[in-house]
Amino acid sequence: MRKAWIALSVITSTVLYIAGCHSKVVDKHEFSSALDNYYASQQSCLWSSSIKFPVQADTDNDAKTRHFDALTDAGLLRRIPAEKKRFLIGSKDVNNYDLSDQGRSDWTADPSQPGYGNFCFGHPKVNSIDSFTPNTGGAAQYSVNYHVAVSLPSWANNAEIQTAFPTVAALGAGQPATATLTKTPNGWQVENVSPATGVVLPQ
Repeated sequence: MRKAWIALSVITSTVLYIAGCHSKVVDKHEFSSALDNYYASQQSCLWSSSIKFPVQADTDNDAKTRHFDALTDAGLLRRIPAEKKRFLIGSKDVNNYDLSDQGRSDWTADPSQPGYGNFCFGHPKVNSIDSFTPNTGGAAQYSVNYHVAVSLPSWANNAEIQTAFPTVAALGAGQPATATLTKTPNGWQVENVSPATGVVLPQ
């Protein structure tokens, strides 16, 4: 009888230990879901702020024309060569750029600034949860390392676009990031994301 009771105690302790371990198992899919919800409100765009079309650029201003020419080659803009008169010193060659029909369908208008907008291509999504470690403290909190990427539209995969805007290719391929996730009654809360603003691409 005593041996049976000891055996039962051992089994019970083992079951409780296993159950306790499983209660602390973290589901990586919950991390992915929380991070995707965090990124759902963030749009990946070509420029860091809205710009206005039509726009004019000097043909010798490579910093501007290489971006606009790449968008023209991708079919998003129309380019019209022109001459701009200058007081007393003749004229200079310029290009006038405006949205093409295709460009208008891919253009995201800025509701706060008429005529302004951006070329945007979706929300970042988590590619993989690479690792996570518990943080010290009373709350269930983890430091999570992961990769995030954007599914690029066909125009953003254009070779000229990716040459003029190198970060487009990098974001499409996936970028590493870290975040702090804290367990709350409403699920995992995302904080301290780094890079925090890496989803908007600079010009």
